[in-house]
Amino acid sequence: MKRIKTGIYGLDDLMEGGFPEGRSILLSGACGTGKTIFCMQYIYSGAKDYGEPGVYVTLDERPDLIREDVMRFGWDLKKLEETNKIQIIDGSIAKIGMPSQEEYALPVTGYDVDKLLLEMMRVIKRIGAKRVVIDSIPALGFNFENSNEVRKAILKLSYVLMRSGATSLMTSEIQEGTNRFGKYGVEEYVVDGVIVLHYMGIGTQSNRTLHIRKMRSTKHSEDLHPMQITQKGIKVTRIEEEYAET
Repeated sequence: MKRIKTGIYGLDDLMEGGFPEGRSILLSGACGTGKTIFCMQYIYSGAKDYGEPGVYVTLDERPDLIREDVMRFGWDLKKLEETNKIQIIDGSIAKIGMPSQEEYALPVTGYDVDKLLLEMMRVIKRIGAKRVVIDSIPALGFNFENSNEVRKAILKLSYVLMRSGATSLMTSEIQEGTNRFGKYGVEEYVVDGVIVLHYMGIGTQSNRTLHIRKMRSTKHSEDLHPMQITQKGIKVTRIEEEYAET
């Protein structure tokens, strides 16, 4: 099976070299665990280091803010957007009926999953995207009346991503200390892999960890692994490496 390298330092070694190609992965975590950085590192590294164009669908944060924030890691998204190595689809303000200044965006005439999927597939085909990020699944539920509609939307999204052939990441929110891996309790069952990010505060200290909960067709580590957000992005280590440095 072909593997897609994540671009996350230390992660590929924990799961036989990377994500299984063409599969969908759920990235879950509470607020501040590093989900957006993780996803953009996956997209940026794919485009810059591995020649794999990527589409980033943002349903929460404005694209201009994302571009500004990731420049601290030296990731110049604009440069890669100009050469169609990366494209960002803005769905962040369509939810409130405001027009976007982005080239690719959801229309203000109404926010629904079908329009999102149409725009997403149009951009995927246009640039030949091999990687896709949906950030985030809970934002899809903004206009839904009940959880059943949300579940149907997630299933449809997962199916279309699978048909696209791209290797995709979808993010979801969870609360620390719970046994759920997605906000709606269905995300983890329709994807091929689940990675959970934790942020634990102990006194004046805080620690980030990463746990590969499942990864189909893959032998993977089942341990909690220390995770750091460095000047170059996210770095994952083994617990024995962490102790060796202290």
